[in-house]
Amino acid sequence: MSVDIWLYYLLAVLVLTASPGPSSLLCMTRGVTSGWTSGAYTALGSLTAITGILTLSFTGLGLVVASSDLLFTLVKWSGAVYLVYLGIKSLLSRQESYAQAELRGPGERRFKAHFASGFIVGASNPKAILFFTALFPQFIDPAANLWLQYLVFAGTFVVFELSWLLFYAYLGSRSSGWIFASGRARLFNRLTGGVFIGAGALLSTSSRI
Repeated sequence: MSVDIWLYYLLAVLVLTASPGPSSLLCMTRGVTSGWTSGAYTALGSLTAITGILTLSFTGLGLVVASSDLLFTLVKWSGAVYLVYLGIKSLLSRQESYAQAELRGPGERRFKAHFASGFIVGASNPKAILFFTALFPQFIDPAANLWLQYLVFAGTFVVFELSWLLFYAYLGSRSSGWIFASGRARLFNRLTGGVFIGAGALLSTSSRI
């Protein structure tokens, strides 16, 4: 694999990872409500899921999902329903304020919850499947070492994706100061609830074309 090919791939990944989406929104929200550590755990969950999609696409299994109406629809609606669920949960929350104690690092149970939440959102984005299925064939050299190419492609993606998700989590944590005032939690839950429901509705309109 030449340096030129890698640079083209790097540019494509930069555009993909820098674009805000459901995962970055979730990481930022966790950063605001529970602190940077919680946002980081959410980011790791999302990264794990999307790296799995990358691996499946590299091996050709992603093409099966992308070309199957049933599988694509299941993935799409799983993500849409979960985002709407998060939105409704936020809208129905009666919490009026956040306490400083809530911004401490999560314990094992909360770690699993944040990681799982990030994983579900990352894994249920069909656009990631379509992107990687269409992207990899453009850069892979069948005559070169495939495992080496996979390591380079996956490593490049992981660095950029994790960096951006952690950045969004950091932005959320840095902007969390205003939320301690009474009534701010309720307002924030209403705003994020509406955004999550909107993201779920938008995701439900995804198509393979």
